[in-house]
Amino acid sequence: MATAFDSLDDYYALPRIEGLALSPDGTRAVLTVATLNKDKTAYERSLWQVPVEGEGMPVRLTRSAKGESGAAFTADGDVLFISARPDSEGDGEDDPQAQLWLLPAGGGEARPVTRLAAGVSDVVTAEASDRIVIGSSLLPASESIEDDARRRADRKKKKISAILHESYPVRHWDHDLGPAAPAFHALDLGGLADTIEVLAAEPATDGDSGSEEDAEIDTTPYPASLPRPRALVRGRQADAAGSALSPDGRTFVVSLQTPQGRDARYRLVAIDTDSGAVTELFDERDTYFEAPAISHDGATIAYVKSAMATPSGPADQELWVAGIDGSNPRRLAEGWDRWPTGIHFDQDDTALIVTADQDGRGPIFRVPVDGGAVEQLTDDDFTYTDVDVRPSGELVALRTNWMTPPHAVRIARDGTATLLTTPVALPEVPAAMTEVEAAAADGARVRGWLLLPEGASAETPAPFLLWIHGGPLSSWNAWSWRWNPQLAVARGYAVLLPDPALSTGYGLEFIARGWNAWGAAPYTDLLSITDAVVSRPDIDQTRTAAMGGSFGGYMANWVAGHTDRFRGIVTHASLWALDQFSGTTDHAGYWKQIFTPEAMLENSPHRFVEDFVTPMLVIHGDRDYRVPIGESLRLWAELNEHYAADDGSSPHRFLYYPDENHWVLAPQHAKLWYETVFAFLDERVRGAEFARPGLLG
Repeated sequence: MATAFDSLDDYYALPRIEGLALSPDGTRAVLTVATLNKDKTAYERSLWQVPVEGEGMPVRLTRSAKGESGAAFTADGDVLFISARPDSEGDGEDDPQAQLWLLPAGGGEARPVTRLAAGVSDVVTAEASDRIVIGSSLLPASESIEDDARRRADRKKKKISAILHESYPVRHWDHDLGPAAPAFHALDLGGLADTIEVLAAEPATDGDSGSEEDAEIDTTPYPASLPRPRALVRGRQADAAGSALSPDGRTFVVSLQTPQGRDARYRLVAIDTDSGAVTELFDERDTYFEAPAISHDGATIAYVKSAMATPSGPADQELWVAGIDGSNPRRLAEGWDRWPTGIHFDQDDTALIVTADQDGRGPIFRVPVDGGAVEQLTDDDFTYTDVDVRPSGELVALRTNWMTPPHAVRIARDGTATLLTTPVALPEVPAAMTEVEAAAADGARVRGWLLLPEGASAETPAPFLLWIHGGPLSSWNAWSWRWNPQLAVARGYAVLLPDPALSTGYGLEFIARGWNAWGAAPYTDLLSITDAVVSRPDIDQTRTAAMGGSFGGYMANWVAGHTDRFRGIVTHASLWALDQFSGTTDHAGYWKQIFTPEAMLENSPHRFVEDFVTPMLVIHGDRDYRVPIGESLRLWAELNEHYAADDGSSPHRFLYYPDENHWVLAPQHAKLWYETVFAFLDERVRGAEFARPGLLG
């Protein structure tokens, strides 16, 4: 059966649903859809409206070259979104910042809500108010919105890129932090003025700032036709781990980062959006308070509380509720060692609706606020995200697994899911998916998903690919456009997606089996389930390979130093020398929390380079700050130190991306990633001649 996964060009051309927002009345959902642009080097995003019930057709709401994302509904049913599309009343700059836009529920053109020099990064809406909170940023010395715009323009004019840091960290994932710091601003949509009189009254500007040096620095007042943002909190402490706005828009509850030496904890505060007054709700040393949600009646908050991890073991993610003023805090679902995400209050505020990893899936759960037992609402092979509650009590969400990319569904309380009308058809896939498990060396159950190609049988067994997930606190339970095993299945490989020790969804004890000992149970778990799967008659145990990225890359390196059972190993963005990595990663404090110095050395793959037998393909992007390029540079140097011939040739290869990050996201680069990986695997596993991708020169 021919599918889009047979061709990398066809695969990257598949449209993708990336987000869902539900209208206040629960009758319509807005989907964010990404499609490949004309030159195939990026994705453009647009918003589509679909009915939650009935047979109505999808309606495209937005269309611009810059694209749209971050959809949210106002209390009145208008659609807010973030876009860098040109503003006809703006200054006409060639590369404008992304601003907040509003599309009226009653129809008409979208119009800008902000015109901030820093743009807008996110928006939080209120259930019964036109007050919203937006995320933006401000330079440290800025005294006003106008002053911030002037200072930014001054740096741009003088081509200044230097940043003075006064705290840790200095970068995050793939971008430098500073000089601006996050800020949250309150904004009243009722302040939108769209009249001829207001526009005519806007002050004209000739760009004259009063001095020759600053003649080209814009000092235009913030537009009177737009509601003026009011800063609530700013600075590095405004790095947030979740936020929520009360239904009346007057209380903003946010999880704020608080320095703790080189590390940071998160505290929970409530901010009065009228006065800006801050009330401390919860703050404890070595503790995170995160992911707040507010009840429909505005009286109760829910949040996740967890202690900082230590080398002695992982910390639980506890679900708590309290009064919105922090009174009467109490833990829910004690003894339920799943990690809740996507927290919402049920329509009657008697329970929380949450998602959590569980046994290779991601079900929806109902957690009563009176302390009753947790109820699992969905019981299928899917993982649910973007869950929201309709006034009727039904749920709307995106769901996904390894056979289906994210798609929108309506879910009854008995767990029955109904597909919503969609602008994106689900693609045919080449794999058959089956669940597999094995007994680990210590007797623990280790499970995973096995994806098999069409025609795999005892007569024609398929070559085998072990694909190790990253994290490591993660699970192979949801579709990934970046790490997609369907592409390998389309090329004839059977792909095993296992959840070894450290994986989420199996309880705290299962995670603890690999804690402070990455090279122990996680490794033996992988071998145990590999042994079980390759013993199947439809798998060719003589033609096997292993691969992984990030923590999966760490494990690929560990595998290479401890067994010769695989013919080829692909290691992407991998940890190699843990003592080096722990001080150069973007958030070094965490790695000092979870490892003892002795375990960091004992579990470092670089110690076993002289035991390598299997040829490796090393891949890394230079803009990866989570696992810095130095890891692969050192790995590559040490591979060549031990295995390069006198003429410099080596059985290993290194695919290097100067301008990619931890994931390799640009479509043309990701396509080249797969071309190189499959050429390497075919050479090592199938004995084919290495087919160097043409664009590699």
